[in-house]
Parts: sequence; structure tokens; C-alpha cells
Amino acid sequence: MVEQTLSREQLDELARQFRYVVTDAICRSGSGHLGGVMSLVEIVVSLYFQVMRLRPEEPEWPERDRLVLSKGHAGPIVYTALAYKGFFPKAWLATINANGTRLPSHMDQILTPGVEVTAGSLGQGLSCACGMALAAKLDGGKHRVFCIIGDGESNEGQIWEAALFAGHRRLDNLIAICDYNKMQIDGRTEEIVRLEPLADKWRAFGWEVFEMDGHDWDAIRTTLAAADAVAGKPAMILAHTIKGKGNRESEGLVDCHNIKVPDQCRSCGSGLPPR
Repeated sequence: MVEQTLSREQLDELARQFRYVVTDAICRSGSGHLGGVMSLVEIVVSLYFQVMRLRPEEPEWPERDRLVLSKGHAGPIVYTALAYKGFFPKAWLATINANGTRLPSHMDQILTPGVEVTAGSLGQGLSCACGMALAAKLDGGKHRVFCIIGDGESNEGQIWEAALFAGHRRLDNLIAICDYNKMQIDGRTEEIVRLEPLADKWRAFGWEVFEMDGHDWDAIRTTLAAADAVAGKPAMILAHTIKGKGNRESEGLVDCHNIKVPDQCRSCGSGLPPR
């Protein structure tokens, strides 16, 4: 499954740069969804730089793998990956969330090269991913569809309707990843709507289920490879992550879903100096 092999040092450097870029952009814009962006850094880096088949010079390449970010408010981390892959100039990243930007807070497939699905109301992305995976099956396509959902988003009934559909249609070209950081906008997931036993729920809906540390490069690589090898059913990866990972203003804080970032904390956890 792995299309490209980067060293641990290269991966760590990308993660540091991505955390800085996103923190800097959110600081510039005044506020942003820092918590759920930071929890996805290692996963998104792994997908775009280790796993997914893409051609930045040919964004509509029919055989490309697709990523649907259902928790679309985490768009800034995907924007950063797309820019670093060459889908658009890195200079755009300084405009994330700004008025008139082509990189809005929630992802927009019309505005941003490389974005597959516009994200708005939570719960809809997995349904879109199911449709894309089914279309690939019907067309004889060999590409894969990845979908990232949130644990808070898993309160949405549409997530479970899509889960039923994917299991019924045996969409083994669909790999979903739940950013299981245990927090959502109103508090801890176990206090808002308890999800456990979450793995058992997905298995009951006909999915193969894996769990991993969403910040460990080796765990991410091996788990994605195992999910890709599943035949006859879709795969769900429960990624245990830390909300706000890598930024002292947000890491592990319940209220970091959408926050303002002090100017002195642009480089928190990034190892990079402020620009």
C-alpha cells in the first residue's frame, strides 16, 4: 500500500512544519479550529506523503485516491498537505480563514484544488465517501476512498446510516478513520453522548475494525496497510489521538475546539521560529 517511504526524521519535520503553519494561520485569522486540526497531523501527513496515489499536476486524474474530510472544520491541515504536495502555492496558506481566501475554514471543492468534497454540516462526508466508493466499484476503478470523521461527529445519525450502507454493499475500497480524541465542541464525548463500545458498534455494522495510536508513525503505517488488505467489507480505523496535540495553548484542553491563538504561541510545539 505504501507508495513512498520517508524517514522518521522527514516525517517529524513535516509534522513540525504543519503544526507551525496551521497555528500561524489561525493566529493571523483571529480564531480557528485548532484542536481538531492538531490531532490529525500525523494521520494526514501519512496519507498524503506515504499512502495516497496522487498527481498534483493532474488533480482530476481518474485513478487518484480520494480523501473525504467529513469533519471539514479541520480543513487547514489538509490544505497544508495539499500545498506541500504542490496542488497550489504555499503562499496561500497564510490566507487560511481570511476574507476572500480560497482556503476557507470549512473545505470547499470549488475554491480549493485537490479538495474532493465540500464540507459543511457534520455527518455528511461518510455518505459522500460511500457514494464515491460504490461508483468506483461500478466503474471498475482501482482507486481507494479514505474518509476522516470525528468522534463528536459520530453523534450524527447520518454517520450510522452510511455505516449500514457501506457494510451492506461490502465496500472494501473504503477506509474510514475516526479521529478519536475524546472531545467535542461541548465537552468530553463520554459526557455528551457516550460512544463506547465504539469498535463493537462498527463491527456490528459489518466493518473490519482496527485501533491505533494516531500520533505514532509506525502504528499508522501498519494499520493503514492492514486496512487496505481487508476484502469483502469496509474498514474503520479508530485513531486514538490528543486534541490540540503539539500546542501548549490547546493540547488536551476541552475548550480548544475553536480558539484564539496568542501571537507569542505561533510556534508552540513546532520547533520553528515565528515568521
